[in-house]
Amino acid sequence: MTTFKLVLKKISPEQLFMGSVLLVNGGNYIYNLILGRLLGPEAFADAALLVTLLLILSFLGLTFQLATTKFAVIFSDQEWTNFRNLMYRYALLFGFFIGIALLIFSEELQLFFNTSTPNMFIAFGIGIPIYFFMSVGRGTFQGHQDFHKLSLTYQTEMWSRLLLTLGLLLFVPLEPALIVALGITISFLFGLIPSNFKGISLKSSITLHPENAKRVSQFIVLTACYEFTQIIINNSDILLVKHYFNEMDAGLYASLALIGRVVYFVAWMFVMLLLPTVVQKEKDGQPTSPILFKYVGYISLLSLGIVSVCYLFPELIISLMFGEAYISMAGLLWQYAFATSLFAISNIFAYYFLSLDHYTPVLLSGLLGLSQIFLVIFYHTSLEMVVQVQIIAMVTLLVAQLIYFTQKKLI
Repeated sequence: MTTFKLVLKKISPEQLFMGSVLLVNGGNYIYNLILGRLLGPEAFADAALLVTLLLILSFLGLTFQLATTKFAVIFSDQEWTNFRNLMYRYALLFGFFIGIALLIFSEELQLFFNTSTPNMFIAFGIGIPIYFFMSVGRGTFQGHQDFHKLSLTYQTEMWSRLLLTLGLLLFVPLEPALIVALGITISFLFGLIPSNFKGISLKSSITLHPENAKRVSQFIVLTACYEFTQIIINNSDILLVKHYFNEMDAGLYASLALIGRVVYFVAWMFVMLLLPTVVQKEKDGQPTSPILFKYVGYISLLSLGIVSVCYLFPELIISLMFGEAYISMAGLLWQYAFATSLFAISNIFAYYFLSLDHYTPVLLSGLLGLSQIFLVIFYHTSLEMVVQVQIIAMVTLLVAQLIYFTQKKLI
């Protein structure tokens, strides 16, 4: 026990958080693998759609989380308190708006995505305000570099979702898609466990100093635009495949996307560490590019390893993770992993620029995100073509980010 405590003392908060993120990603993978094996390709298509909606929700939530992170570093005293309360209020209002929209259009969404029940969208929509509220709390932890509590909120959300969903699937006779949606919604409540709600006020009279209000508004708009491009790039392929292809193909593609995106999920721990560090160094007048180079190097090495393994052992990976029913996707695995790796690297550049209030990378990501949608809309005669047009879009995005970075360094 004494040895264990000594080891813990030698682990920095950043290292603890990185280990926690790896554990969360592993738990999320187990969650998806269980769904894939229990439900089979056709039913898994609906579950994968809900997981994709959860990813979209996480991108939207990042607008509140990253804004809170940035200004937790910059603001202090009463201005910080006012800002945090404003973020909680806006998060709840926006969450209720999105949640109600899902409730109203649940039947239309069922028809568009060819799902088994509209109730899955209703159950999912109920949890959205809770998720956005939780995102502000996570931004507070991240900005103050309280990585212990930040780790805890991700752990409680992930493990509760995994255990609740598995238990409900085994013992409750409901539609599998509805059960998955209920498990996701309930897990948001568990994600609130480490939050401190003391001193939170949602009064409309709370305001910021005019120049700070303008700065906050600009950053939120910029971040929201970028997160929207993230939604397009990271999720449009699964949504479009769900629309254009049959249930079997959509389920097979969802398994491919889940395995191929492992590098992107791991890259998120570097984004979480990057943003507050860059903001603090800029505030202190220190150079920020060494931080960027360090994390780009980590992601590049990780990407090379994952793509190589997917190229050499695709059938083994798919059969171990999802089973023989999904083996037809083996030939596309390394290609999808390559596209995701390119996106993960360009994403590190984009969040670096975002933390420094640069607008051009957001525009670049938006244009390339839209181009990816149009490419899939016009070229979707096969799943192979869907993957390959994404590689083209991601190569172009990374090159554009590199050119922008080089130009800024030459000025």
